[in-house]
Amino acid sequence: MHFSIPETETRAGDGGAPAYVAYNIHVNGVLHCRVRYSQLLGLHEQLRKEYGANVVPAFPPKKIFTLTPAEVEQRREQLEKYMQAVRQDPTLGGSETFNSFLRKAQQETQQIPTEEVLLEVLLSNGQKVKVTILTSDQTEDVLEAVASKLDLPDDLVGYFSLFLVRETKDGAFSFVRKLQEFELPYVSVTSLHNPEFQIILRKSYWDSAYDDDVMEHRVGLNLLYAQTVSDIEHGWILVNKEQHRQLKSLQEKVSKKEFIRLAQTLKYYGYLKFDPCVTDFPEKGCHVVVSAGNNELNFQVRLPNEQIKEGSFKVTRMRCWRVTSSVPMNNGPSGSSPSEVKLELAFEYLMSKDRLQWVTITSPQAIMLSICLQSMVDELMVKKSGGSIRKMFRRRVNGALRRSDSQQAVKSPPLLDSPDASWEPMAKLSSKLTSVSLRGISHSSSANDVGANDFHGNYAFEGIGDEDL
Repeated sequence: MHFSIPETETRAGDGGAPAYVAYNIHVNGVLHCRVRYSQLLGLHEQLRKEYGANVVPAFPPKKIFTLTPAEVEQRREQLEKYMQAVRQDPTLGGSETFNSFLRKAQQETQQIPTEEVLLEVLLSNGQKVKVTILTSDQTEDVLEAVASKLDLPDDLVGYFSLFLVRETKDGAFSFVRKLQEFELPYVSVTSLHNPEFQIILRKSYWDSAYDDDVMEHRVGLNLLYAQTVSDIEHGWILVNKEQHRQLKSLQEKVSKKEFIRLAQTLKYYGYLKFDPCVTDFPEKGCHVVVSAGNNELNFQVRLPNEQIKEGSFKVTRMRCWRVTSSVPMNNGPSGSSPSEVKLELAFEYLMSKDRLQWVTITSPQAIMLSICLQSMVDELMVKKSGGSIRKMFRRRVNGALRRSDSQQAVKSPPLLDSPDASWEPMAKLSSKLTSVSLRGISHSSSANDVGANDFHGNYAFEGIGDEDL
């Protein structure tokens, strides 16, 4: 995830208390919560108590006197770096202390009390699943509530995730991000105050070999079938006339497994298709449609001469990648509205044995693209270690989830099953990839302007020889 503190606010204190500086924490370019220095200091002290001073990064020191505007800006930068450093640490960033702090702050910022509510979650076929949850339920709680409503077995829940999507004019969905453990889905979607944003349930893995596990159960089969039909209808999977005839015949016979088996052989099966955007490859300003799947990013590029070229970038040949944001200078008349934040995903790619080249995608969905790359790498690392994708779930008591006194459920960490202890160091390597910072860059986005902590190192990166090209 991508943390930034791009701005501060001076807010009035309660009950006549003096005004204070609030720090707006943005996640993925959107306001997540608003916190005071003292709250972040409290988080820091709790992390030090639990993990030790040698693990937790240094925290900006207290000041005796009122801060000047320059000092406020300096502290903002220091706090931003601190939050990014904590999130990027595999132990601290995945801790319940850190995630529960962000969830509580999100709820307080949006001023949503803890109460039972009805939340609608979409399935790929347009069906809506209505679940009764608490406003303070985290992502895993909501996922489990949806799974329970659908009668999806516990051992299959880990194959699915909740995604925040935005409905487009043609009825399709533009993917914003996968919902994370540090946020409250109800708060995340309602705070956007836009009915176009919805939560959808979709499979969260890339390797179609895992389809076999999912299809073993009736509900898993139905979910996978609905997603496959939807992807074909929206043109995400390429189908010729003969294949379309065969698929229609299987649909009429309600032969769901056979339908999926045939779909697995089609181009772009299991890919996530992104909205049209812009790339600098093979030259600047090219319009492109990017699809993510099969451990690659597929490009369909429209060249300046209107010629369409297609190519793929394998994740195993991406040395690293980063997401950056920039606010373009507004050349309009004074008083005009500011330009929107521009998001870019850039990855360094091994074009040939001795040649690395940066490729940039400019897209509002840059963060979702980064999440896709990250999950592909994680899945490859699990597979390389001989493990499988599974999740550990809390046991239910009388059909209900056990919650702590604060109504915040304790997060169950992902469980990556492994046949032997050799997985442990591999897991540590992979977990380092779980976050990238989001920096505001107003003048340049060259590699020299970005610090080392802004990069995803790719532990699935493989060197190649000329014979592989």
